[in-house]
Amino acid sequence: MNGAESLVKTLVDCNVDVCFANPGTSEMHFVAALDEIKGMRCVLGLFEGIVTGAADGYFRLARKPACTLLHLGPGLANGVANLHNAKKANSGIINIVGQHALGHIALDAPLTSDIEGIAKPVSNFIIMPSEVSEVGRAAVSAVAAASGVPQQIATLILPADMAWSDGGLPDKNQKNSDYQSIDEQKITEAAALLSSGEKTLILLGGNALNEETISRAGRIARQTNCKLLTEWSNARLDRGAGRVELNRIPYVVEKAVAVLKQFEKIILVGAREPVAFFAYPNQPGRLSSPNCQFLTVSDSSQNADSALEMLEERVGAKKLRPVNINTISKPQIPNGNISLDGIACVLGAFLPEGAIVVDESVTTGREFFPRTACAEPHVWLNNRGGSIGFGLPVALGASIACPNRKVIALQSDGSGMYTPQA
Repeated sequence: MNGAESLVKTLVDCNVDVCFANPGTSEMHFVAALDEIKGMRCVLGLFEGIVTGAADGYFRLARKPACTLLHLGPGLANGVANLHNAKKANSGIINIVGQHALGHIALDAPLTSDIEGIAKPVSNFIIMPSEVSEVGRAAVSAVAAASGVPQQIATLILPADMAWSDGGLPDKNQKNSDYQSIDEQKITEAAALLSSGEKTLILLGGNALNEETISRAGRIARQTNCKLLTEWSNARLDRGAGRVELNRIPYVVEKAVAVLKQFEKIILVGAREPVAFFAYPNQPGRLSSPNCQFLTVSDSSQNADSALEMLEERVGAKKLRPVNINTISKPQIPNGNISLDGIACVLGAFLPEGAIVVDESVTTGREFFPRTACAEPHVWLNNRGGSIGFGLPVALGASIACPNRKVIALQSDGSGMYTPQA
């Protein structure tokens, strides 16, 4: 068994069974191994940004990592923008990046580059085996990084001679890291804030945005009269009829400041302190009031559902009905000229149950939430990193993860031109 075959075998044994690929000469032994070792589905992307964006979308729905196959440093560089978005979304991805044979690197051939330097800003973990017997072990380490808590982007650089040489040894999956424990003192402090009588917001993000966890927040809000919001951009948000309605912090600075200025206390559950997308003259970078007190009860390394379950128990809300549960109510289809609100009405009226909405509608879609709040139950994916060219590749990956669900890509025309190959 050669190194490439040991790599594919290890990945499959670690339950990584989808590869989004844009390979070149240096990766041909890995491509051959995909035929030789059964169990890995290979999806060809005609541009590396498609490959990396699709892996992001796949993770958000499948909740497990796919791998990418990229051609040397320039191929990785072509995929960096969507890796940036994926990293901001805490998506787990395993990049397999081809490298020249070890003895060829010093010759400075045309495609020689600093692959590790390119990978570093968009990777939490980087490894390059220098012995063929180490390839399987390197794969296990990469899978552990991508599948751990929090999920991360792992980049495995595979020299061509490590792929073609015999002596590959598949390795066994190691146990993934688990959530860090919730600090009970923070739960006590959060309960005290909620009972203080001061205007308090629970800001939800990250792994707090599934239906069950949102319902816990809704019960806490019922008991304590606090308010609930999410961050402006969310990796994955469960919405629609039968679920607690959550509004987002507005994108526009003036609107966001107006919404947040009332809150004296903000409890962060899987979310970060809200800041402006860009700096503007005479506008604040922090969107909350200057004297606002923040308390983080869970971050990306912790289980938000466990945190809210503890808080729910502490404030006596477990048996209550959550606030603001949406009932099915579809907008009327408007007549006349096309308008932004009219588009939102059509979307809200026709979203099928279980739909996956990938939103890169940019300015057009900023006000789509009210008209779709009472649509059929669905999941909404936003661009966490802000690098455009996100929507179509992420929709592709989501459709691979959930082939029996309708995927709807809300794609603006300008950013759609970045990745039309999807």
